[in-house]
Amino acid sequence: MISRADNGQAWLDEIKWTQEGLCPVIAQDHQSRRVLMFAWMNREALALTVQEGYAVYWSRSRQKLWRKGEESGHRQKVIAIQLDCDEDVLLLAIEQEGGIACHTGRHSCFYRQWTDGQWQTIEPVLKDPGSIYK
Repeated sequence: MISRADNGQAWLDEIKWTQEGLCPVIAQDHQSRRVLMFAWMNREALALTVQEGYAVYWSRSRQKLWRKGEESGHRQKVIAIQLDCDEDVLLLAIEQEGGIACHTGRHSCFYRQWTDGQWQTIEPVLKDPGSIYK
């Protein structure tokens, strides 16, 4: 379980944010260690993630905070947060609620593999995205 940060935000200054104020984030299943998705966080998203215990990302396409699972119900409970040696990438160890991390209805966003000179789908759709997103 992640521990809550104090009210000060000096810990956020230890991260090397991009010029846009973002940090890349990898979400990994805490038990299987499978990489489920890649996203971005800004300072507010990371602070909210720590405060709430569930992943909050920054949507570059929508230019707003995005609580993972806010529409689908497939939230990500954060077990641990790690910062890489260059202090510019975050790794979230998460528990994926509902077993679906990808908006395509798959367990992982990394469902295609380069094989025999082409991208091949190696993971099935677990739930039709049309039934997930209204």
